[in-house]
Amino acid sequence: MKKHCLSIVLFLLLNLPLQAQQSLPFQAGEFLSYNLYYNWQFVWIKAGSASMYTVKTMYEGQTAYRTSLITRGSTKADQYFVMRDTLLSYLTPALTPLYYRKGAREGKRYYVDEVFYTYPSPGRSHVRQHQLTSKGLHEWREKAPVKPVYDMLSMFQRARGFNPSGWQPGHTIDFPMVDGHKIETARLKYRGKTTIKADDGQRYDCLKISYLEFEDNKWKEIVTFFVTDDAHHVPVQLDMNLRVGTAKAILQNAKGVQLKSQHQ
Repeated sequence: MKKHCLSIVLFLLLNLPLQAQQSLPFQAGEFLSYNLYYNWQFVWIKAGSASMYTVKTMYEGQTAYRTSLITRGSTKADQYFVMRDTLLSYLTPALTPLYYRKGAREGKRYYVDEVFYTYPSPGRSHVRQHQLTSKGLHEWREKAPVKPVYDMLSMFQRARGFNPSGWQPGHTIDFPMVDGHKIETARLKYRGKTTIKADDGQRYDCLKISYLEFEDNKWKEIVTFFVTDDAHHVPVQLDMNLRVGTAKAILQNAKGVQLKSQHQ
C-alpha cells in the first residue's frame, strides 16, 4: 500500500494503545491549516496548502463527527506533480468509524477509495470496500477483519486522545490500515522529543514519530512527523519522502483548539 501524498501522511498519526484513550481531544469547529513545501534541486519552494476541518453532524440517523482533509498543490507545483486530494471520514462520538472516502488526483492518476463500516455484533466489524480505479473500473470487496481496522482519518482522530508518556525512543507499534482495496500492516516508531517552529511564528514542544511501510522485505520510512506534546497531539510539521523528491508540511494556523507554545 504505497502512500506518497500529504493526505495519507498527515492523518496516520499516533496509533497509541486504545485502552489509553481519555476524552475527545478536539471539538466541533476545529480547523487546522498547513503550508506545503517541496524540495527540488536542494531548494525549498512553497508548493501548496492543506487544511482539516471537523464538525458535528448526522450520519444515517445517528450523531457523528465529520472530518474533512483537503490538499492542494500550487500552480507552480503542478508543473512538477499535480496533487488534488479530498478525504472525508464519519465517526461516532465514541470515535468508531462509520464511513471513509478519498478522492485523489496525483500526477496523471485519479482514483476514489471508499470504506463502509458496519458492526453486526459487539466486538465484531465488517467493512465493504469500493475503489474507482485510475482506469475507470469499479471494484468492490467485503471483509470481516478479526481486529478493529481504521482508515487514515478515523485512526488519527481516535488516536489524538491517547497518552504516550511511557514511551522510550525506539518504541514501535504495528497496526492494520484499510482503504478501498486492501487491509495492510503499517508501523509507527517513536524517536523522542524536540522543538519545532511553525509557520504561525510559534515554537512548540513536540513528539517525533516516524511512519514506515514494509517494502522489498524491509521497513521503509515514508515520513517523520512532529506532533504537539500535549493532550491534542496536533501535527506541527511533517517531513515526507515522495516519488518526486522530499516535502514538508508546516502548521500555519489552528482554530478551535488551544495550543500551548513555548512563549505561553
